[in-house]
Amino acid sequence: MTVISSLSFSALAQTKPQNDKSKFPIPDYVPDTNKVGFPIMPNASNAGNNGSVYLTLKQCIDYAMLHQPALNKSLINVDITRTTNAVNLAAWLPQVNANGDLIHYIQKPNNNISTNVGTTGNSTSTSTGTGNSARSTYANTFVPELSVSQAIVSPTLLYASKSAPLLVKQSQQLTDSTKIFLVTSVSKAFYNVLLTLEQINVLKEDTARLGRNLRDTYHQYKGGIVDETDYLQASITLNNSNTQLKQANENIIPEYAALKQLMGYDPQQQFNVSIDTVQMMNNMRIDTTQQLQYEKRIEYQELNTRRDLQFALTHYYKYAFLPTISGFFNYDLQFANNNLPNILSTSYPSSLVGVSVSIPIFTGFARLHNLHKSQLQEQLINWDAVDLKLQLTKEYDTSLANYKSNLYNFNMQQKNVAMARRVYFVVDLQYKQGIVAYLNVITAESNLITSEINYTNSLFQLLSSKVDLDKAMGNITY
Repeated sequence: MTVISSLSFSALAQTKPQNDKSKFPIPDYVPDTNKVGFPIMPNASNAGNNGSVYLTLKQCIDYAMLHQPALNKSLINVDITRTTNAVNLAAWLPQVNANGDLIHYIQKPNNNISTNVGTTGNSTSTSTGTGNSARSTYANTFVPELSVSQAIVSPTLLYASKSAPLLVKQSQQLTDSTKIFLVTSVSKAFYNVLLTLEQINVLKEDTARLGRNLRDTYHQYKGGIVDETDYLQASITLNNSNTQLKQANENIIPEYAALKQLMGYDPQQQFNVSIDTVQMMNNMRIDTTQQLQYEKRIEYQELNTRRDLQFALTHYYKYAFLPTISGFFNYDLQFANNNLPNILSTSYPSSLVGVSVSIPIFTGFARLHNLHKSQLQEQLINWDAVDLKLQLTKEYDTSLANYKSNLYNFNMQQKNVAMARRVYFVVDLQYKQGIVAYLNVITAESNLITSEINYTNSLFQLLSSKVDLDKAMGNITY
């Protein structure tokens, strides 16, 4: 009787929880996917077949080179610099001007224009003094003039001639700097999008696996094999994974927006990213034995151009001691008549040619002060060069250290993923055979998810650090 009573209570204990199993229904929908690793995307050439646009990293950079507003403004600035130089150098060409004065005398001055005795046109001459000539004054005069000047020696034009190619070079270097920034920024934004997409794939895989575990645990719980806490823990783990998946799906939206902004892409249009996994793996290696060469950095090149411009300005202040020499030619036609309608009936032409020389003798020591100021600015640029070298060295050392550490981390995470998958497979098998508790499965599952996420993060951290190292070494050109 005692044995029979014990068996009855045992059966009651096993069947009693089944009355409350309606509190823990099995989920109707569990995400299912078998994607592992990088997302497999079609080539951009086949994008039209499925109605979607797929862009590789190079295509994103090429698009940015054509549509990015900052780069296009930089290109326009280069043309503006060339046009400004053309304006400044136009003074080397002959300068031709035409002007004229039309005058009507209310009160006539004496001895303005002389004529012979007699009648010229409609004018009446009056005799003055002795001899065969007389002078008269006309009420209306018109004097047009044509003047031509040619600069021969000019310190200002000499400075404009020498600085013009340097100014164009400076504008082009600013454009190159913008291009390098675009290549770096677009690459990092592109990798951020890929990182989030890969995290979504990992979380989908983990969510599907957790969904299967939840179903198995539910049936085991329903059959009285496991306790209800195992089912609750499986539900909690699945809910956490769904939350992470939802967050990743939301994060991809602003990351795409950031990539579109850098590319200058129409925000109303959509596209997908595509990547060659094999090529990406091959390109993430770099020779870390290369030495830093300052001349390859665009910042160092810009500083040298700024130094050359300052040298040219110093020489200009030295040229300011030179005289300004120009040649000129003037041609005048003088018309005069008392009757305004007949003012063009008679002309009195005159012309002249000459050379103008202007020598600055004393300017209140302004030229000496400007020369001294320019020489001091040269010293500032020299110290800027020293400071820039220190900054470039720091940037190179930092990016090299980050790349090496990320490369080591990537290799370790690669091994951790393989071991975590093996551990989870063994522990899950042991749990199904009743050897270990479900807590071991949760721990193994957590370690697997963490390892996969860490592996994904380490990969794209390595790619981003490679971009930084290429930039620090001056290897990014476009």
